[in-house]
Amino acid sequence: MTAAVDGSRARPASATVAPPPARAVPAAPREPRAAAQQMPARAPAAAVPRGTSAAAARGPRVSMAQLGLGLATLVLLAGWVAPLGNYVTPRTGLGYALGIVGGSLMLVLLIYPARKRLPGLAAIGSARAWFQFHVVLGVVGPLCILYHCNYHLGATNSNVALVSMLVVAGSGLIGRYLYGRIYDVLDGQKATLAGLRAETERLKAEGGGAGRLVPELGPRLDAAERRIARDRPVMPKLLSAAIACRLERTSLHRYVHRTLRAAAMASPAIARHRSSFTRAAGRYADSRLTAARRVAEFESCERLFSFWHLLHLALFGLLLIAGVVHVIAVNVY
Repeated sequence: MTAAVDGSRARPASATVAPPPARAVPAAPREPRAAAQQMPARAPAAAVPRGTSAAAARGPRVSMAQLGLGLATLVLLAGWVAPLGNYVTPRTGLGYALGIVGGSLMLVLLIYPARKRLPGLAAIGSARAWFQFHVVLGVVGPLCILYHCNYHLGATNSNVALVSMLVVAGSGLIGRYLYGRIYDVLDGQKATLAGLRAETERLKAEGGGAGRLVPELGPRLDAAERRIARDRPVMPKLLSAAIACRLERTSLHRYVHRTLRAAAMASPAIARHRSSFTRAAGRYADSRLTAARRVAEFESCERLFSFWHLLHLALFGLLLIAGVVHVIAVNVY
């Protein structure tokens, strides 16, 4: 063994001088992180399906169609309650003008089917824009006529024209509902069954975030989709799918709320973000159920819409005849 001389004392060359041990600082106690590591700090993006607009992701909003329908309902009720007979008479003044305006608007309704079938009318606007205009006029025109007649019946020709108009307006509301089930509201393109099924599969693939939030949500949604698609022999598919979708939505929302409430009691991290987790899982469940409902009722809606279209045209023709007879009877006799 070789030795090294350090002053008067010799030490082995292989020996090393160890530094003085550092004082151990006790670590601050930390909160258990098992549940927090499994649950993200924010609702995952997968819980909100891709393609959902920012407004829809924030929650339900009132659409322009709902706003317009609510406004029309208020105007309808105001005319029913107000003493219109003191201010409006069908034969003169404002009442007569409302009859002309309402009848003219009902005639303008014919522009939409003409635009849809005649390519030469493309210069006056898109068919989608005229469809929206057609829906608005189909509500405003009958309101003008109701104010024109003071919500009262009159002569036989007036009554036939009024009843025909109300039947056509009610038929139009039914048609608008069916249209929304088989056409895309944004671009007006007709949906296909294959496209709707592909959308359903895409939503299933994007359910990873919701699956981490509520592990049993995926299997429960699969079972709910099968129940929505099930045929009921005594009930039309359009009605049975709507009822089943509503019941399944209520049940799943309760399950999500109950599950996350129990998880929040066990983990403070989950408790801090429980409301956002609940909204995210609820939106994902709603998207899946709505897609399943559209698939289930699509073929039924297609058949009903074809039948409704023929009936609506026949009723509108009857309305035109009744309206012309009414105008002639009022102004000639």
